[in-house]
Amino acid sequence: MTRSFLTQFAALVLASFAVLFGLKSAFGPAVIHPLAPYVLGGLLAVTLLTYWLTARFVARSADNFLGAYFGGVVLRLMLSLGIVLTYLLQGGAQEGRGTWAFLGVFFVSYFLGAGFEIWAIFSNLRPYSSQQVPEA
Repeated sequence: MTRSFLTQFAALVLASFAVLFGLKSAFGPAVIHPLAPYVLGGLLAVTLLTYWLTARFVARSADNFLGAYFGGVVLRLMLSLGIVLTYLLQGGAQEGRGTWAFLGVFFVSYFLGAGFEIWAIFSNLRPYSSQQVPEA
């Protein structure tokens, strides 16, 4: 992992939690579910894990990029599915439990982490884009 990625990731984490706690203090549990900090933290940790795994596989061989990237996507999807199923099976789907607030926070956090990972991975591919294949 590069220092620039970790700096940008730390800025994302701080900004995400600042916005989350600002919304929570302004609107309360009607908009922000009580489990939102845990969901956001968990999905940001999954983002860090998948980026780290992708970087490790690509460091071994640049040909591993697609396999590593899509493996990270599958890992993120399975762990996220586990979070939602655990919540729903523990009684989260009952009326008055804030199911819509939980799902809203979950999907915003999921796409925030996935979008950041895509941006971070593809922004690191810029040095390789200047290496063009010579025309025959």
